[in-house]
Amino acid sequence: MLLAIDIGNTNIVCGVFDGDKIAAKARLSTDSRKTADEYGSLLANILTLKPSSDDSDALHAITGIALSSVVPSLTTVFRSVATMYFGIDPLVVGPGIKTELSIKYDDPRQVGADRIVNAVAATHIYPVPQIILDFGTALTFCAISRKKEYLGGAIFPGMHTSFSALARGTALLSMIEFRTPVPAIGRATEESLQSGAINGYASVIEGMVARFRKTLGDDAIVIGTGGIIEIIAKATDIFDHIDPDLTLKGLKILHNINRLRN
Repeated sequence: MLLAIDIGNTNIVCGVFDGDKIAAKARLSTDSRKTADEYGSLLANILTLKPSSDDSDALHAITGIALSSVVPSLTTVFRSVATMYFGIDPLVVGPGIKTELSIKYDDPRQVGADRIVNAVAATHIYPVPQIILDFGTALTFCAISRKKEYLGGAIFPGMHTSFSALARGTALLSMIEFRTPVPAIGRATEESLQSGAINGYASVIEGMVARFRKTLGDDAIVIGTGGIIEIIAKATDIFDHIDPDLTLKGLKILHNINRLRN
């Protein structure tokens, strides 16, 4: 069984693969102050509560670990978790690993690990060309050509990031809970904030996709992933595929490419 770990700026998403199926999944808060022992204990508890399908010892059932991280300090912490708790040298997404992608960024080392993992998954699962949107701390757009080239993309403040900053910077506006549907013209402060968040971001997405398609072609498909994708997807019909587990699937594919095929 493979343990896939995606470390983001806000959340850490862990998934256990039993073959090609995700048998267990958990979301933890990102906290760079936590030690390897603290995160290791959390993972051990999660795996104990969500054992593998054959009811064997969950910790010993893990035979591989794939790790993606945009928080360098936690990359080191989770390397230690992998060796201390599982006795496994993890596959860490970064320079030097095989991706089967041609990365056209001016400096490929600057592409976030999560964006590469998403692109690997998307090109293995869905037809090209593609526009991949990931809703996290940042909203990222990635462009994949017909030749499966990673062309680059755009980075936009995430919805929670933007509205948390707005709530902190204003005296009369507070943080809201995002939900759909919501009218475009709000008739109260909270409803107006909801419209700005949901309808505003839907419009950003639609506009950016139109701009990307000028380069990629009108047939470029749109793939959505990330923590709030299912909320924003209700406000627009721009998405061809919604795949909340895209990053975990990409880690599984990268593990196959780099460890199983060697």
